[in-house]
Amino acid sequence: MQVSVVNRQIQATAADAIIVNLFEGVTTPGGATGAVDTALGSSDGAPGDGAISRLIRLGDFTGKLNEVAVIYTHGLIPAPRVIVAGLGKRDEFTADRARQASGAAARKARDLGCKRIATIVHGSGIGGLNPREAAQATVEGALLGTYQFREHKSKNNDGKAIEELIVVEYDTSKLPEIEAGARAGEIVAQAVNAARTLINRAPNVLYPETFAQAAQEMAARTGLKCTVLAETGIAEARMGGVMAVAQGSAHPPRFIILAHEPDVPTDDSRPIVFIGKGVTFDTGGISIKPTEGMQAMKADMSGAAAVFGAMQAIAGLQVPRRVIGLIPLVENMPGERAYRPGDVITMMSELTVEIISTDAEGRMILADALHYAKRYNPRGVVDLATLTGACVVALGEGTAAGVFSNDDNWCAALLRAADAQGEKMWRLPLYAEYGDKIKSDYADIKNSGGRTGGVGTSAYFLYRFVEGPGEYPWAHVDMAGMTFSNDNKGYLVKGAMGYGVRTLVALAQAV
Repeated sequence: MQVSVVNRQIQATAADAIIVNLFEGVTTPGGATGAVDTALGSSDGAPGDGAISRLIRLGDFTGKLNEVAVIYTHGLIPAPRVIVAGLGKRDEFTADRARQASGAAARKARDLGCKRIATIVHGSGIGGLNPREAAQATVEGALLGTYQFREHKSKNNDGKAIEELIVVEYDTSKLPEIEAGARAGEIVAQAVNAARTLINRAPNVLYPETFAQAAQEMAARTGLKCTVLAETGIAEARMGGVMAVAQGSAHPPRFIILAHEPDVPTDDSRPIVFIGKGVTFDTGGISIKPTEGMQAMKADMSGAAAVFGAMQAIAGLQVPRRVIGLIPLVENMPGERAYRPGDVITMMSELTVEIISTDAEGRMILADALHYAKRYNPRGVVDLATLTGACVVALGEGTAAGVFSNDDNWCAALLRAADAQGEKMWRLPLYAEYGDKIKSDYADIKNSGGRTGGVGTSAYFLYRFVEGPGEYPWAHVDMAGMTFSNDNKGYLVKGAMGYGVRTLVALAQAV
């Protein structure tokens, strides 16, 4: 989708549809929406007699969040359609609500067959957002809300796709900020959609080697430095967790290092590090999962996809901060060489781990990556993982991710970034008692503390590879419930959510 910004009145813009907005409870449209309403009124231009006002009086449109209405203009203005997007209650308005409204309206335009749409910037007037923030949210919403995954369809295009998005602003003083925001929104949305595409791909198409190839291609386009450790390099690094999980699969593991390294002052050169769990398919291994729903285990690399997308956006935005992305990639299969319950694995850190469940594999590969991160002396580390079903039970599917941290300030920065992006996270306690549950009689620790307290014991397992010499501020995000959307709502579409990308980008920009 081509994105442009023009200095024009929205009612004078030629497009297949123009998009305006309305807060819930407003009875007399104002601003650009009011101008369109007047243009669609009676010949004498009487106020309150426009098509949008009539829609409100009839009760057919209330302005609730994600509500959309379509008005046909009958030649009164150049565009044949006006789409009115509901912004919800004014006192509850945020940038994420602007993003949602834009996504819902753009998707409606696409479903109507529109190729060229024009929109006002949602929220930069009485909504209280600054022009740049509002423009970024508007463009992000439109691009995210119209995303489609069709790679595996024999007929790849049903003909319904928006080709051009025009952001319209009449006030010339706002144009520079709106142009900057629109460009940032385009970069971030493309990165989220790249993550969505990786997650949506079938596991016979996306596996460690092909994920690594995609990372190399993305890095070449964006200027990131990309290093890929193949099986030999992983073994030489003594990443016992990665090697153990991977050994049952015909697809060998990979370990990706993505580096964004702009010139920064020496006293500000310590990087932040993002780590993403990359299990491209998880059968559970020898501790095999039930058949029902196993197809969704292609999404067990959603954390890795989030780091991939975040690094793409960080490079595109030229964030003035060193950022490292670490992505361990495996496929967890019950092959004849698969690791077993009862095995003892020596990790990169030299801690030994007794395997209780081969389905507790994500923490094994993350543990090696967390130890690897110590070489960077990082300012802070965030790992993202679809780690435990227990977190889904605790916080709900599609609602929020759980966060554990060893550092209050680092965790607060992460939560602020997530809140600003509308990606809900909730901090959970990292109690020492969780460590008692993973003590082993045969090794230093075991990889599962059992069903009760599973979200906490898994986090404490990871902490064992952070603590001690070289310990850094760390946050673990268990995003197991945040993989797929079951509905088209706001900027979410059915399929992969791309959760976490925008939060990581915002964190990198803020700290």
